[in-house]
Amino acid sequence: MNPGALAQALLIADQAGSAREAAAVLRAQFAPMRVVVVDALDMRDEPPAAVGARYQLYFGASDGHCWTVTDQAEQAVGFFIAEKG
Repeated sequence: MNPGALAQALLIADQAGSAREAAAVLRAQFAPMRVVVVDALDMRDEPPAAVGARYQLYFGASDGHCWTVTDQAEQAVGFFIAEKG
């Protein structure tokens, strides 16, 4: 994922009324990437890929079965989105 796309994703998320609404729009705009809403507390030890006014985005990587948070944009096949904590 390039930095421009990440900035666009964060802008989309911050304009949404809720994390679930943000996830739905991100799924449509960035298909086939996966988007998962998570609790900010669960992400407290993970480095966000982007921090907005209302939400934080994390890159998600997958081996096809298990998901992990990554700081490598080229490994990202999805986003985790959490309310800003």
